[in-house]
Amino acid sequence: MTPTRKRKLLVIVTLVSLAAVAVGLSLYALRANINLFFSPVQIAQGEAPLERSIRAGGMVKVGSVSRDAESLNVAFTVTDYVDDLPVDYQGILPDLFREGQGVVVVGELQDDGRFRADEVLARHDENYMPPEVAKALEDAGYSPADFQAKAAEIGRQQEDDT
Repeated sequence: MTPTRKRKLLVIVTLVSLAAVAVGLSLYALRANINLFFSPVQIAQGEAPLERSIRAGGMVKVGSVSRDAESLNVAFTVTDYVDDLPVDYQGILPDLFREGQGVVVVGELQDDGRFRADEVLARHDENYMPPEVAKALEDAGYSPADFQAKAAEIGRQQEDDT
């Protein structure tokens, strides 16, 4: 092999090695920062990882919201009307957050089965269901339309009560 070919081969091998390292680091960073979505049914079945950032969604169970008078701590239950997920959150809740409304929470599932939320996202009207929740319900064999009707009925009951 001539010295020129050796040099070219060394340059090519170096560039391929650097590209492989860059791709590997990028994939590692993406894996560490990805937030997968899980429904309460999937979490109850043990499909969600513990103590890793995930998203969970469903409806806020009526009668489950408990606020601490001394701090911004709030405990509530997210349900898909099949399974329930207890959620703990510290912070100011969105204006649209209320019982019987859909939410998506971002945080970590703890060893004791409770979800420690870092962020709470509320939906904008009673007919909307987050796409991830609708797909998870369909995958579990339930019709999202039935749950939307039930949520709308709960919303009407809450309006009548006020």
